[in-house]
Amino acid sequence: MTHSLPAQRDRITLTGITAVGHHGVFEHERRDGQPFVVDVVLHLDLRPAGQSDDLTRTAHYGELAEQVTELITGDPLNLIEALAERLASSILSSFPVDAVEVTVHKPKAPIEVPFGDVAVSIYRERT
Repeated sequence: MTHSLPAQRDRITLTGITAVGHHGVFEHERRDGQPFVVDVVLHLDLRPAGQSDDLTRTAHYGELAEQVTELITGDPLNLIEALAERLASSILSSFPVDAVEVTVHKPKAPIEVPFGDVAVSIYRERT
């Protein structure tokens, strides 16, 4: 039996984590790299940390930023959808969260018309 999470959860939001990655389906993307920008929203109960003022009772967002950067700059993938999945899986296994939202932006994607940004967003819950 699965239990549903509350409709409104506490959140930690970290936006604009930027690093050069080598993700993409084209050879020049893998060779030259380009900036990727990641936004993360962690869903967790922040009462224990708020009541105790203890960093070990929450998700350390400095460590989160470092982990996201390592994954952006890590092994290349074809799709930003795959990078988002890799990020979500890693975050769920590394931090005491109930769910995570990950948005991966690829602002320099090889699109032949003027555009501002391309991004994918996923939401994953702990199973």
